Amino acid sequence: MSFVNHLYLILKKILMTKSNFIIIDGIDGSGKSTIINTWANVLQTQGKKIFHLKNYWLEHHTHPSSDEIIDYDVIISAEPTHVWIGSAIRNELIQNDRNYSAYAIADAFALDRLILYKRLILPLREAGKIIIQDRSVSTSLCYQSIQKNPLTQEEIARREGNAFALSHAPDHFIIADVSIENALMRLGERSNKQDNAIFEKKDFLEKARTIFLDKTFQNYFTQHNANVHILDCNPSIDIVSKNATKLLFELLQT
Repeated sequence: MSFVNHLYLILKKILMTKSNFIIIDGIDGSGKSTIINTWANVLQTQGKKIFHLKNYWLEHHTHPSSDEIIDYDVIISAEPTHVWIGSAIRNELIQNDRNYSAYAIADAFALDRLILYKRLILPLREAGKIIIQDRSVSTSLCYQSIQKNPLTQEEIARREGNAFALSHAPDHFIIADVSIENALMRLGERSNKQDNAIFEKKDFLEKARTIFLDKTFQNYFTQHNANVHILDCNPSIDIVSKNATKLLFELLQT
């Protein structure tokens, strides 16, 4: 085989395995879950095989191996996870009536993230999968810098799991932006929200939204070659879903 032909085969393999890692984040009530569900449904109608990590976590109480889900086209992920450290975060650490330090919470999120990235995100990216994730290190940089006894964003970014995630930044980071009034209205309509999380109060939401829209915050991702997109989530759910789907197809074509 000639050198040119060998190089062509290498380039062809790289192009065929190009991943699309998309993270969507924003304040509680911004509509992230609705957008992700819409994306999953649309991609499924196009013949893509969808794997929801949350369903696996809740059924098996552990992470799958990347080999178990390698035949799927699209992986739907979320942070914190629902197993191991992620389960402790959701069921204990972020409850209003608990008293854990900002450092303990930051370390737990970072370790949960490190495991998820090393066990699943990186191998699946290398395999060329479409990965759509609800929240990531972006949430830590935002929320943990404004909670009680906050850490600086620099301190948060230096934690091993966070530094690792930033060094493997997504191809696209989408900020679902919504007014505080609309966010509170949507949160008030949730009938199944029972985790008593500390992140759904008006004052906290206002501070978080300001950070998400701040260029200094966004620079943590752009400096690692992630493309940042602001998605207006104030219109009706139908319009937001339509606009989000249009954006998704644009991202997958790049």
